[in-house]
Amino acid sequence: MMPNVDSATIAAVSTPAGEGAIALVRLSGPSAVSVADQVFRGKRMASELASHFQQFGEIFEGDHVIDQVMLSVHRAPASYTGEDVVEISCHGGVLVTVRVWEACLHAGARAARPGEFTERAFLNGKLDLTQAEAVIDLIRAQTDLALRSAAEQLEGRLGERISRLREELIALIANLEAYIDFPEEGIEPDVGEAFLARLDTIRAQIDALLATADQGRIFREGVRVVIYGATNAGKSSLLNRLLGFRRAIVSDLPGTTRDTIEEVVNLRGIALRLTDTAGLRPRGGDPVENEGIERTERSLAHADLVLHVVDASIAKPEHFKACPAERAELLLLNKSDLSEHADWKSCEALRISCVADDGLAGLEEKILSKVSEQRWDVPSTVAINARHRDCLRRALVACDRAKAALAENLAPEFVAVDLREALQAVGEVIGHADMEEILDALFATFCIGK
Repeated sequence: MMPNVDSATIAAVSTPAGEGAIALVRLSGPSAVSVADQVFRGKRMASELASHFQQFGEIFEGDHVIDQVMLSVHRAPASYTGEDVVEISCHGGVLVTVRVWEACLHAGARAARPGEFTERAFLNGKLDLTQAEAVIDLIRAQTDLALRSAAEQLEGRLGERISRLREELIALIANLEAYIDFPEEGIEPDVGEAFLARLDTIRAQIDALLATADQGRIFREGVRVVIYGATNAGKSSLLNRLLGFRRAIVSDLPGTTRDTIEEVVNLRGIALRLTDTAGLRPRGGDPVENEGIERTERSLAHADLVLHVVDASIAKPEHFKACPAERAELLLLNKSDLSEHADWKSCEALRISCVADDGLAGLEEKILSKVSEQRWDVPSTVAINARHRDCLRRALVACDRAKAALAENLAPEFVAVDLREALQAVGEVIGHADMEEILDALFATFCIGK
């Protein structure tokens, strides 16, 4: 059951805090136009404006002029939220923007909650839940691939696939329940191999969507690249070189970095979330160093790609370990501007120098090659997020139970229960379910005014 749309008229500053040329104050709700009439004075009142037309005028608080503005009215249902929407473009000073917003509140609007405009768009049927999530992905996109993925989801590509999946589940359940509820009518269910084939088709579609989860995470968060190695190997120098500025402190003293340092760099359209870690060393009595080593190990456990940096001018460390076969890793022999120690002569690795810039262009190519091997750079028409993955996993488990029930020749009622559970889980992806708690958690991540 969907929650009801709040009947209050809401107002928010929809542009970021700080000074700018223009700021936008947005109103939405049944009284949006009447609130605007109380604060706006121009050649025509807000209520006299046709939808999607602008009017120059002034915002007043009582008899006091606050600012000269441009005001536009977007009448329901042809608006972002599906309600009457008024947008006021004022000068972008911090104080004047707040004064315009407060004037709207004094005229009867209330302050909007985070994400409430997009929540109302969802509740009024302007967006499905995947499209609503795409709005925040679009805002946060840091690369062209992330932007393209969010734009395609905002167009409804994922929602369309989920809707088709729901329709197939509904048709399967309807046929089965008709047989259960009206046995006297002689309705024959689509049973046996035919029923299993339809169920397997649904399961394959869910599997295909689940396979995009890692790609979706890469689009939204970036490829998790961890830089690690022994102390004083040049990890922080490499981070600074990849970023193009001095982010980490570099010193000849070993153990300068004790905590993880994280930054994002755009490498030819791929977001790399670079993490510089504390140098590997045997654990000792220093609790701060030990905590740094533990954080390094946690970062390695969640890495998509590891850049293992070693000092090629010294002997191979005792704790040096070869890359595990299941992990994507590049071994980097740093300090190639110095004489290479004999221990590394036959080692297959990329030789670089963070001082002389040697090999860094080749490193970028190697990173892109690794990304390509994992197919993280291939844009998909859809790429699910963690919430979608949870819903679809539950749907797949329910479908598997239904298949097992069929194999065991259980009563069709048991199969129907499992399929209804799958339908519920799939519906949660686009919002066709009891969604109130999910919505509260989801839209709280939005900025005010969006």
